[in-house]
Amino acid sequence: MEQEIIVKSNVIKRNGQEVKFDIEKIANAIRKANNEVKPIHQMNEYQVLGIADNVAKQVAHVGRAVNVEDIQDMVETAIMEMRGYEVAQKYVRYRFKREIARKANTTDEDILSLIDQANEELKQENSNKNPVINSTQRDYMAGEVSKDLTKRLLLPEDIVRAHEAGIIHFHDSDYYAQKEHNCDLINLEDMLQNGTVISETMIEKPHSFFTACNVTTQIVAQVASNQYGGQSFTLAHLAPFVAVSREKLRKQVISEREDCGESMDEAVISRIVEKRLLEEIKSGIQTIQYQLITLMTCNGQAPFVTMFMYLDEVPEGQVREDLALIIREVLIQRMQGVKNEKGVWITPAFPKLIYVLDEDNISEDSKYWSLTELAAKCTAKRLVPDYISAKKMKEYKNGDVYPCMGCRSFLTPDKVGLGENGAHKYYGRFNQGVVTINLVDAACSSYGDMEKFWEILEERLELCHRALRLRHERLLGTVSDVAPILWQHGALARLKKGERIDKLLFNNYSTISLGYAGLYEMCERMLGKSHTSEEGRKFGLRVMQKLNDKCEEWKAAENISYSVYGTPMESTTYKFAKALQKRFGIIPGVTDKNYITNSYHVHVMEKIDAFSKLKFEADFQKLSPGGAISYVEVPNMQNNIPAVLSVMKFIYNNIMYAELNTKSDYCACCGYDGEIKIIEDDYGKLIWECPNCGNRNQDKMSVARRTCGYIGTQFWNQGRTQEIKDRVLHL
Repeated sequence: MEQEIIVKSNVIKRNGQEVKFDIEKIANAIRKANNEVKPIHQMNEYQVLGIADNVAKQVAHVGRAVNVEDIQDMVETAIMEMRGYEVAQKYVRYRFKREIARKANTTDEDILSLIDQANEELKQENSNKNPVINSTQRDYMAGEVSKDLTKRLLLPEDIVRAHEAGIIHFHDSDYYAQKEHNCDLINLEDMLQNGTVISETMIEKPHSFFTACNVTTQIVAQVASNQYGGQSFTLAHLAPFVAVSREKLRKQVISEREDCGESMDEAVISRIVEKRLLEEIKSGIQTIQYQLITLMTCNGQAPFVTMFMYLDEVPEGQVREDLALIIREVLIQRMQGVKNEKGVWITPAFPKLIYVLDEDNISEDSKYWSLTELAAKCTAKRLVPDYISAKKMKEYKNGDVYPCMGCRSFLTPDKVGLGENGAHKYYGRFNQGVVTINLVDAACSSYGDMEKFWEILEERLELCHRALRLRHERLLGTVSDVAPILWQHGALARLKKGERIDKLLFNNYSTISLGYAGLYEMCERMLGKSHTSEEGRKFGLRVMQKLNDKCEEWKAAENISYSVYGTPMESTTYKFAKALQKRFGIIPGVTDKNYITNSYHVHVMEKIDAFSKLKFEADFQKLSPGGAISYVEVPNMQNNIPAVLSVMKFIYNNIMYAELNTKSDYCACCGYDGEIKIIEDDYGKLIWECPNCGNRNQDKMSVARRTCGYIGTQFWNQGRTQEIKDRVLHL
């Protein structure tokens, strides 16, 4: 007897591997259970094949990759419908025994599938980690062991259950056991001006701009290896070293001309000095750009680092002019890109760049307008820089302007003066960690009942609160010796050996983040309409205010700086979507995608123009003080820089932090320099294909896409890939 139904769909195994659906495996599993019962209770072969056909039809109808547990549920139900009660009982017992066996060791299969590059979930967990190379695999393997340890021994069962069910997400559980923190702002000024220690070697104050750049890259690499999130530094801390080099070069030029009997004309000397200085700035920035791209930290990726470019961070005069020179060189080099192994100029993922828009660079008649034009050209070609409005940030952040930590995590404003002499302090502060609430699940669990929704939201927020307290308490008692570069040598503090970091975990010095996701789908489930509708907007803002109120309540009671954070979900968007589908089935507009919407964003498929989107999202961004970023999706803008500049001006006047998503791809097979497309293969899996030559080999193409506020270049899981495919243009 032959099976006639052919299902073009994939099955997600427990280890994360995606394989093609095989109806014969279903039939064989039923036969095994059937053979275990007495002949009088056995089903005939036609019944077995009928059950397999029933399951195959259900899988085909789903129209997406289906979890193996879901298929087993379908098999159980189908056997019962065929009145094979004794067979169903044997099948259930078999599943139970297998589950017990799996629980005896929860990591071996995951690790082995990772080594074999078959684990879809882990393989594409991070779009900036190449899962093939040894260092990444080593990090992932260690992470799987650490996750297992965390789940079995370190976290309460209810937190683990909620995490695994996708009700909340306990971020970075693979680093939890080690008492590491999330992200930070490096106090580069302290380390460069006062010296630091790297690998037990004293590094004194640099005597040139080039050396300062070299030391900076070493600091960034060391910091990245001692925490698990993003980090940021400002170019303003490098600017004073331009003057150091200028003076050094001046002495050299004078000495050379004296030795050669050349003219000592001041104007000539100054021209030579400035020319050599520009060459040194070029070399210094090249050192930063290339070293940060080519360095690989112990977790198998280049340091996740952001460079901040804010002219008014230094005093007006020569030092600001020097900072402008540095910024210009950064933009020029980034616009050029970097060469891949084939010698083709491509878009690198890091360092991420942030350019601050302010009064002195936002209009055609402003002093530094030419820098802003250059930034626009760089964004059009290489996706960065992203933009912070000094005007809006000062409104939200107590009059201060400072960078996020990594891609979006923002410190709470310093209102009391944490720095020396009561000055506001941001560099040297950090984030303790993140736990995210799945707002879509709260909505689905209430089945549209508004009163029930608020009750469930309250319960889920308290669950997140408990999970966040666990993160905080895990860091309590940590001694500075665990990461000297951070706690003893200036990156975050200058503590003594053996001193605990506890005082840095309170009094607003560091933040801890309540993440959230799926505001759009939450509104769709509760109201049947998007949050861009007036009713949806009011409801969405009310929920956001509730999150902020809870953070303030916890902060007042515990003196811990809780803050609402628009989670940059990468792999989590897929995990949440799959968990929702499993718990609630397919709900149109809510759970019918393999992703849920990041933070407060307008849904990627919703048609809205760039300016309306930014204006609408600004109110929600204001209620994400712990971090969030808005974006607009645009076509190739390299021949329309005035349009880019108009968006930048709109950002300056309307929203604190935003970016433009362009495309920057290359096909190594045919030389195509355009947008690589996403298509479905014969089994419904999303793959990348060159529209020019049909190349589908990811090893022979370079694709750069904005993922979650940062650029990804190593491809994405199926959920994020679908989200990228679904994006509509806003301009």
